Amino acid sequence: MQKLQAYLKSDILSGLVVFLISVPLCLGIALASGAPLFSGMISGIIGGIVVGSISKSPLSVSGPAAGLTATVLSGISTIGSFEGFLLAGILAGIFQVILGIVKAGTIGYYFPSNVINGMLTAIGIIIILKQLPHLFGYDAESLSDGTLRPNESHITATIEQVLNGIQPGIVITSIVSLLVMVLWDKYKPEKLKLVPGAGLAVLTGVLVNFIFIYTASKGLIIESTHLVNLPIPEDFASFLGQFATPDFSYIVNKDIWILALTIGVVASLETLLTIEATDKIDPEKRFTDSNRELLAQGTGNIISGLIGGIPITSVIVRSSANMNAGAKSKLSTIVHGILLLVGAMLIPAILNYIPLASLAVILVVTGYKLCKPSVFMSFFKMNKYRWFPFIATVVAIVFTDLLVGVAIGMAIAVGAILIGNLKNTYHLHQGQLEGVNMIRIELSQEVSFLNKAALTMTLDRLPNDCTVVIDATKTFYIDFDVLEMIREFEQIKAPTKNIKAVLTGFKEEYDVVNNDHIFYEEIPGLKKNAHKRTGMKATEVITNIKKGNKVNGKINFVN
Repeated sequence: MQKLQAYLKSDILSGLVVFLISVPLCLGIALASGAPLFSGMISGIIGGIVVGSISKSPLSVSGPAAGLTATVLSGISTIGSFEGFLLAGILAGIFQVILGIVKAGTIGYYFPSNVINGMLTAIGIIIILKQLPHLFGYDAESLSDGTLRPNESHITATIEQVLNGIQPGIVITSIVSLLVMVLWDKYKPEKLKLVPGAGLAVLTGVLVNFIFIYTASKGLIIESTHLVNLPIPEDFASFLGQFATPDFSYIVNKDIWILALTIGVVASLETLLTIEATDKIDPEKRFTDSNRELLAQGTGNIISGLIGGIPITSVIVRSSANMNAGAKSKLSTIVHGILLLVGAMLIPAILNYIPLASLAVILVVTGYKLCKPSVFMSFFKMNKYRWFPFIATVVAIVFTDLLVGVAIGMAIAVGAILIGNLKNTYHLHQGQLEGVNMIRIELSQEVSFLNKAALTMTLDRLPNDCTVVIDATKTFYIDFDVLEMIREFEQIKAPTKNIKAVLTGFKEEYDVVNNDHIFYEEIPGLKKNAHKRTGMKATEVITNIKKGNKVNGKINFVN
């Protein structure tokens, strides 16, 4: 009961923080997607209440995602009707439900940790760079693009306008909010540990602006354009009028089906990657059922499309902010959804006092925690096959978009694995016994067709009159083509060069005869009865050859 009460307190507070972050994100993404502003609020509400209730993820938060804005924008333009577009969202949700039923959620497990960490780090960098202008009073840049692709609006014009449009009041608000959040998180009293610094940062921003207003500091007062801007319904009827319904007549339009499939695939992959990433940063290291998550997301998208909302995914920005605010269970995301509903319906005027700069401070701190220098240092300490895919993923996501960047990171990670696999086909040990070359080739745990060339060249280069032991004792898998090559070497190539091939450790299903019971006298070039001088039996000699041990000081294999 005490644990439940602790969860209740922390989840309500963190739900409030995520709600405050979600409001401008829902509106901004809807605007950037070319959809009605209220459709973004609908998505946030459904993502919090519906998806939050069905999902088993304790920390992830769902809602409209920046990664889908380009797809939604082009989709609405192609269909020519927002109501027609809503049908595509419903069909995409049905597709996701089917994926969950057929247990397709495991696809997320095939993404390596360095790519997932690269995704998190890139998102952190993007969050910081996209929110920095808001700290100085430049709020014109939309949230539609989750990248930093070099173009006039994102680099040259943005920097110039930010520098020319710095507003002292907003800068002061940003600094004070940042100090309150950082200092509170570091020095907060034990009795108030459940109070999130992010919530205090928002409250501080509101109070600072009120101080500017009541002290008549005209040069410092934050204008309404730099505050949260929710539409204010006049009555309940006007509130309901903001909802929209899909136009099912577009069901015969092939573009609807293509768009639905695109949204379904993109939303599912983004959700699975976010869930995987969120589980990794969960302090309690809990596990989320990815198939159940696809069912939850699909159900959410179906309902969202039916009442006028844009597509939903699990989003890392709100999920990480949820965790940093102290969330313990999925109650937090449900609370945030309820607050979005109540806020959109009853208190938009109050919410409109919140400075965007204070929200930007929360996001900048969240972004820093995702991409702090220690993350880079931990990967640079690893080998290049670990850190290079990580860096490639970060750079690719920052300068393209989430899915393209992850695809590039995956391609490089797979390439790194293949290169590493090619270089680790086997371990070769060499030595001599009575002046005769002894060679042991210990195969790696997995030998695929990609290793065939390296292994073939090694066997072809073996000197005449030697003994070679091909040891598969530690091998779990050998490709059929490699087995054929080994048989050919033992039966055809080796005899022509007077090489004695000793095969050992091969599984029965490989159909390779293990001939490790070789007579000592059969070793090419070794004088007859030489084993008598060593005082060892033939089987003991060959056993020591296989192990790379010394035979009475006469043999010594070196890696």
